[in-house]
Amino acid sequence: MSRIKDASLAPSGRKKIEWVRSFMPALTEIEKQFEAEKPFAGLRIAVSVHLEAKTANLGLVLAKGGAEVYLTGCNPLSTQDDVAAAVAEMGVETFGIYGVTPKEYEDLLAETLACHPHLIVDDGGDLINLLGGRCSEYADQLIGGCEETTTGIHRLKAREREGVLPCPMMAVNDAKAKHYYDNKYGTGQSVWTAIMDTTNLIVAGKTVVVAGYGWCGKGTAMRAKGMGANVIVTEIDPFKALDATMDGFRIMTMDEAAKVGDIFVTVTGCKDVIVPRHFEVMKDQAVLCNAGHFDCEVDIASLRKMAVKEETRRKNIVGYTLPDGRTLNVLGEGRLVNLACGMGHPAEIMDMSFAVQALSLKWLVDHKDELETKVYKIPDSIDDEIGRAKLQAMGLAIDTLTPEQEAYLNGWKVD
Repeated sequence: MSRIKDASLAPSGRKKIEWVRSFMPALTEIEKQFEAEKPFAGLRIAVSVHLEAKTANLGLVLAKGGAEVYLTGCNPLSTQDDVAAAVAEMGVETFGIYGVTPKEYEDLLAETLACHPHLIVDDGGDLINLLGGRCSEYADQLIGGCEETTTGIHRLKAREREGVLPCPMMAVNDAKAKHYYDNKYGTGQSVWTAIMDTTNLIVAGKTVVVAGYGWCGKGTAMRAKGMGANVIVTEIDPFKALDATMDGFRIMTMDEAAKVGDIFVTVTGCKDVIVPRHFEVMKDQAVLCNAGHFDCEVDIASLRKMAVKEETRRKNIVGYTLPDGRTLNVLGEGRLVNLACGMGHPAEIMDMSFAVQALSLKWLVDHKDELETKVYKIPDSIDDEIGRAKLQAMGLAIDTLTPEQEAYLNGWKVD
């Protein structure tokens, strides 16, 4: 039985789902394939991804493939109640309510897993964490699963090293379709859409500090530069820092950057990136937000303790006034800003990422008898199939190698 906020919100959610389906052609082609082949007949799939329209479409596609789909969110502030109501009405068991407490959020995840899933789609590792602990009894039917995020894959590999990974997992975040396309272009656009819509402030002329220069950081910095910001990048990796320098960005430590930044965006996947010593030197009215998966990159708890006043200044903006009168503005409680304060990645972007998820789940089913309990790379065949489908949908064509060119590239003799 689904658990949602209000079933009467479904008509609004249906319109959102119908809209994104119009712009997700790769997933549409996969849906046709799944409907004909029914690769998930008799299987249960638990999906924990940001519960909004693009995710709902993924759930519907998996259901067309014969699966019983159980859908939940992966962040208390990214669930859209109207979408949850709509996808539940459309036949997908849904467990998601916006703004729940951490305990309520975990309870919704546990309810989702109570189906004893054969397959899972995870975004950040919450399902795997529960299946390896509180919900271990629900792991008895597991074939495998997929993980969407950088942070989640780090944790999966740590579990694999320690021998506590519950099932084989596919590293979706490492797919070319994910990091080249989703992480760079999806994050780059959706982060700034959310920041601008939430603050109603200009980006041009401001000093933007981007913490982390992985694929998400690259996109975030690139889009800020394109809108006229003066961009500073902070890093711990010397070659990523050099890469950022060659791309035209200034490199500083966060201790240095904290003094001059107007807008701070953390995109590291680590914790304690911005901490009290940084708050102490920041400009009055600085804006702080996070685009990493978990809400631990900006130390909000310490900022709250330092503040003499805490005030909701606009929707999704809390101002913390410090003893010297400066106010620091935090967006979306320090949670994933593009979803806590926005609509997430564009539909065309998630088309490719969710296509990877869908085909990876089918791969797990097709190879279930030969899998070890470890983290698997996405096969190049899946990546390339999705890339070609996307190009075709965009009306674009590329060259192909001749047999002679393939022989030249694969050999060592020069004729």
